[in-house]
Parts: sequence; C-alpha cells; structure tokens
Amino acid sequence: MELSDALAWAGERSDAVLITIRRDGRPQSSDISYHVDDGVFTISVTADRAKTANMRRDPRVVLHLTDRSSWSYLSFDGTVELTEPAADPSDATSDALVQYYEQVAGEPHPDWDEYRAAMVSERRLLVRFTPSSVVGQINRSS
Repeated sequence: MELSDALAWAGERSDAVLITIRRDGRPQSSDISYHVDDGVFTISVTADRAKTANMRRDPRVVLHLTDRSSWSYLSFDGTVELTEPAADPSDATSDALVQYYEQVAGEPHPDWDEYRAAMVSERRLLVRFTPSSVVGQINRSS
C-alpha cells in the first residue's frame, strides 16, 4: 500500500486507535481523534496519561484506523514528537490546541477563553505522529 494513498484515506476520517509500548513491552491502546495534514497526524492528549508516559519513553507507535462499513483498515507505523503541556492560556501549545480543535471539530469553539483555560487545567499537549510505513486495505464502493 502506498503511504500517500493511505494518508489521503486517513484525511477523510478523524478517529483511530493509538497503540503505544508499555515499559514491559506490552502494547497499550487508546481511542483518539486526530487531524492529518501534510503527512503528519496531530493528536491531543493529557500529560498524566499512560499513553503519554509511554510515548515519552519510546516514541514508536502504531495508529490503527478502521472503517467497518467497507471492511477497510490501515495500521500506520512511525514515531511521535510531543509538545510541552499547555501552561498558560496564551502560550504556543494553547495556540496550537486552538488550531487542532478547529481542524477536528470543523468549527470554532463557542468560548475560546474557557477552552484555553481547560487546556491549561488538563495539562493538554499535542502529539505529532509521522508515519514511516502502512499496512492494510482500502475497499472503495463502486
């Protein structure tokens, strides 16, 4: 499967399963929402979650997408980079989280001050996942 075809298909969706590696080597999975742009997936997480600790320790992840209606799936392999957690409503991470929200939701938040405060309170950060390979199948309806 061509990575470019897989990224185009993924760009039409926003939900996936993020699979990280626990300290003992076992996989840990989390349902997430994402936005993909220019070959990079962006995911919002909180600083205190197991998946975040796993990615800090080992940046190798799998992002698995499924479309049950067409029996299609993709599993992207790659590595992640993590931003710093939002520490101030006007810092760079908070600004990036605003952009992420609009990309995933498709519309502005009704109260940006409330949203930015929540991002700081939740210690949200962004994961940037760059896939290096993909396996799977895309079944398109005729």
